[in-house]
Amino acid sequence: MPEHYDADNSNSPPPVAEKKKREGVKMTDKQKADLKKHMGKSGLTGSEAKSHRMKMMSRMRKGESIAKAHKEIMKSK
Repeated sequence: MPEHYDADNSNSPPPVAEKKKREGVKMTDKQKADLKKHMGKSGLTGSEAKSHRMKMMSRMRKGESIAKAHKEIMKSK
């Protein structure tokens, strides 16, 4: 006899959980200016600079300072 779903849903599959979207956190004007200044003196080339900038932005959006973010990024290399 094939398995079927009871009327009371005792054999029903669990409901699919909806994924919550993360709200984007924007950088302040001061953070943007600080990052621009930091990148100006970084001396990195092309893709290295872009990668470093993206990592810095990610950490700064979470509230880290330029110095702390840079220190952590350079430590992980």
